[in-house]
Amino acid sequence: MDLQLAPAQALLPDGTVVEVRELGPGDVVALLDLHRSLPTEDRYLRFFSTSPRQLEDFVQRMVSPDEPHHVVVGALRGGRLLGAASYVVTGESDRAEVALVVSHAEQAHGVGTLLLEHLVSLARRRGLSRFTAEVLAINFRMLRVFTDMGLVWTVVSDGDVVHVDLGLAPGERYLDAVAKREQVGEVASLAHVLRPGSIAVVGAGRSPDSVGHAVLRNLVEGGFTGDLYAVNPHARSVAKVDCHPSVAQLPEAPELAVLCVPAKAVPAVADECGRRGVRALVVISSDVDADELMKPVRAHGMRLVGPNCLGVATTSPGVRMNATFTAEAALPGHVGLVTQSGGVAIAVQEELRRLGLGLSNLVSTGDKLDISSNDLLMWWGQDAETRIIALYLESFGNPRKFARLAREIAGRKPVLAIRSASSEAGQRAAASHTAATATPSVTRDALFRQAGVIAVDGVPGLVDAVMALSLQPVPGGRSVAVLSNAGGLGVLAADACVREGLRVAELSDATVKALRELLPAAASVRNPVDTTAVLGEEAFARCLDLIGADPAVDAVITVTVPTALGDPTGGVHGVLGKPVLAVRTGQTERLPDGVPCYAEPARAAAVLARLAERAEWLARPREFADLGGVDLETAEGVVARNAEGWLPPDEVVRLLKAFGLPVLGGTLVTTAEHAVAAQQAHGAPVALKALADDLLHKSRGGGVVLGVADGGAVAEAFRGFQERFGDRLRGVFVQPMASGGRELLVGVASDEKFGPLLVTGLGGVDTDVVDDRAAALAPLSTADADALVHGFRAAGKVLAETDAAAVRDVLARVAELAAALPEVVELDINPLVVTDEGCLVVDARVRVAQARRPDPFLRQLTTP
Repeated sequence: MDLQLAPAQALLPDGTVVEVRELGPGDVVALLDLHRSLPTEDRYLRFFSTSPRQLEDFVQRMVSPDEPHHVVVGALRGGRLLGAASYVVTGESDRAEVALVVSHAEQAHGVGTLLLEHLVSLARRRGLSRFTAEVLAINFRMLRVFTDMGLVWTVVSDGDVVHVDLGLAPGERYLDAVAKREQVGEVASLAHVLRPGSIAVVGAGRSPDSVGHAVLRNLVEGGFTGDLYAVNPHARSVAKVDCHPSVAQLPEAPELAVLCVPAKAVPAVADECGRRGVRALVVISSDVDADELMKPVRAHGMRLVGPNCLGVATTSPGVRMNATFTAEAALPGHVGLVTQSGGVAIAVQEELRRLGLGLSNLVSTGDKLDISSNDLLMWWGQDAETRIIALYLESFGNPRKFARLAREIAGRKPVLAIRSASSEAGQRAAASHTAATATPSVTRDALFRQAGVIAVDGVPGLVDAVMALSLQPVPGGRSVAVLSNAGGLGVLAADACVREGLRVAELSDATVKALRELLPAAASVRNPVDTTAVLGEEAFARCLDLIGADPAVDAVITVTVPTALGDPTGGVHGVLGKPVLAVRTGQTERLPDGVPCYAEPARAAAVLARLAERAEWLARPREFADLGGVDLETAEGVVARNAEGWLPPDEVVRLLKAFGLPVLGGTLVTTAEHAVAAQQAHGAPVALKALADDLLHKSRGGGVVLGVADGGAVAEAFRGFQERFGDRLRGVFVQPMASGGRELLVGVASDEKFGPLLVTGLGGVDTDVVDDRAAALAPLSTADADALVHGFRAAGKVLAETDAAAVRDVLARVAELAAALPEVVELDINPLVVTDEGCLVVDARVRVAQARRPDPFLRQLTTP
């Protein structure tokens, strides 16, 4: 378990970067100077004495490595200590007294809150549950710091002193408060990248074929509204912009520098930029030494896009920045696009341009050593000019933070992502069914699904969905009507809708009657509606109005082809409150009335399915179940006693019961006599399960005997295990036989970055024969649990005969277990026997291992 606070860089609310780290003996002088510089009313640290000698002794003890119960965390900028937060463990081992001191000049700038967040995170990892503090009653600023943290707190006034008690559990209120504080700093910081007042292009070459020249030319031709500089020691001007020999010789410190210099020169140029006062860098150059580049970036508190990137662009009239080397500038628009691949960025931009759609921002993150999709989600979450967010991610730096950010933002504006290729080559030969399911693509798709991210395949899929979301509302349901002047294509469209999980609507009698009166006798007035090829655009438009007004219809797809008698496409138009998507074979375009038009029926159906999924996600409840009957202390004791490997069966039962799971108990025995006694105690036919080294799949390995009803048969089965497994046999688990029912698999596979992945589906012998499973990441909201219950293909038949609520409760409790105990790295419940009366865990395996307890929501910048 990681109990140390690694040095980190973090943002203050004004966007400036500070270093946060534990202080040690070398920081004593700085800490004493900081405290002595404060006026009396600002001294928040409570000392036993204020005499200089005793103060120095106390600080020496606080930072001593020999005092594990004393911790001091400091915030520094440019090597200068801005503030420090500390805790001292008191008589109760789970609580500590906290104190805070911040330089008078830095107060009200967010330093104290940032320090407390890092101190709280460290204290939780070290097993603390509460902080206490004493604050002067007149010190309103300090009291505000504690109350604004978002933690559960109480205060008791005692004359001139207020006693504060803070619970350290990271509830939703606390995580929301941390996220809001982080967004404020991110927005201020990213303004230097996306809305700079001045830019310098370093390495602006004279040759029109050079990248630096192209970037500078795009900035000039795009009409960048700020001050623009070029750095080239060998030229007087490039692209009509005066050149300067170096960054140091620029007339002012540019807010943003775009580096287009050879890879080996990048770290030195970055350092020069930092010394000059540049606030952010875009490094176009590739093959840059990441460690050497990040040294000056972090030392000077700069933000970084890249290296190995296409650049950045903002189309807002107040900025007009195209700091990329694309051949064409993006149209102004409302789509925020971030991509690791420059090629994908160009392809998306060009396709949107062809459709008359544009971007608010384009950010090519390249190697994303610093600024990533998480940073940009925070920017776009508050940016009124961005109404749709599009992502292409080849990797996740902090997927749990991404999920929380995306979930919050997707409730207000669509977030789309192109699925990137996920290699399964690294998937190990899994010891459990669950681990075999937890491939990178399954985990990624679960994250997207739960966070409300619309996942698409490829650039065409992204552009198709963006066009529809830009021009049409989401549907109220999944019922679709198809209107076509070409019967065969209409049938293909209806088939495509069904494949995508949509329903072909049953038109009302009134709609059918009205269509019959309007259309030729040869027309088909049942859905899909075939108008025949003789209908003109005016009559086609009237048909669309009739169908769109039918209450049974949630959306309409029109399919038209031109004939010698005319082209009804001109009659396609929007319908109030319902999406209309058009299809013209071979053409993806934007029709005059704002209706998106696709080249084939399958593409329109796929887009409509994505819109329906978004509508359903928006309607989902967001709450988490409040589970009772959880004994966390007992569960933690099981994990503490078994540091590594697969738990013995009796410990598995103990662990699962601690989380309120319905477990079929049993007795672990090591002799035939004890096995017979266990069978007699259960008083019914029993199952015997061998516990042997390297025996993970017991049935397959001959380690299970079922329905043993008398002592002689029990003893014989025990001796059979001894003969089969020899010295590998560690014991035999004796259980009463469970009554019959449907058998499910419920499992957990933990990932250090993504967290625990829950899997469920058909269990028992079926789990090896039929690959029918659904997956979701913990923690599970009530809607997540419900979606997981119904997520595998056979769920409809299974749940029709059993207790779905009991299955949902089991999933919620397993998710709670996995989230609370990161040491549980694999868990397989197989089978979970389900009947109309409830559930019963018949067999389960759990593997534990030493685990880091990362804090994915801690405010800190990316560490490459």
